[in-house]
Amino acid sequence: MNGAKLRSRLLAGEAITMYNTHHASSGLAGRLIELGADSVFVDCEHGTWSFEDVRSTGQIARSAGGAAIIRPHSHDRPLIIRYLNAGADGMMVPMVDTAEQARAIVDAVRYALPSDYEKRLVVAMIETIDAIDNLDEMLTVEGVDVFFIGPGDLSQNMGYPPAPPFGEPRPAAVIEKVGIAVDKIRAAGKIPGTLVTAEELPYWLEKGVQFFYIHTDPFLRRGIAGVKQTLAR
Repeated sequence: MNGAKLRSRLLAGEAITMYNTHHASSGLAGRLIELGADSVFVDCEHGTWSFEDVRSTGQIARSAGGAAIIRPHSHDRPLIIRYLNAGADGMMVPMVDTAEQARAIVDAVRYALPSDYEKRLVVAMIETIDAIDNLDEMLTVEGVDVFFIGPGDLSQNMGYPPAPPFGEPRPAAVIEKVGIAVDKIRAAGKIPGTLVTAEELPYWLEKGVQFFYIHTDPFLRRGIAGVKQTLAR
């Protein structure tokens, strides 16, 4: 499984990318890897991916040299185990607020794969103010590879819309909170991740973020808009 490949690159200080296809398409996922994505995001919290989709997408992503990172809709232990057994290269679990929850996720991964759990990447999503307040204790949990700050849910938790209008920055208060979390994670010698646009990436790379989640839709939107503008001339 290519989760181990991603981990080794992160531990070597490299930055890696994870792109969201926004469609339950193993073919599109494979094409993104072929075009240079390190991994693809299989969003089973908001998307329509089935267990068979997870299996086929993982196989295609790995055949192209990348990995498939799965987000389940909850911390449900049997659900996490089923996605792992379907071939997930990594689990990116939402709404991890406490050290106890983080330990339970690690335990589920190791229970599902007692002989090769190290081949999977474990990502804990930090998406609330409570989670940031609890980070110091959470960062002591062994087995979590990436502590990922989700700015969309964090924005909602702070009373803002989940995303700003297209092309506009997030509220300064949200960016500040993400920065506080990144600093805590790095100070503990752990690996931070977050969602970025192409414009935001240089800033967070400079701040020490290594795991970057990127949406594909903005690239398509800009590309199609550019074609339309050319045709309208």
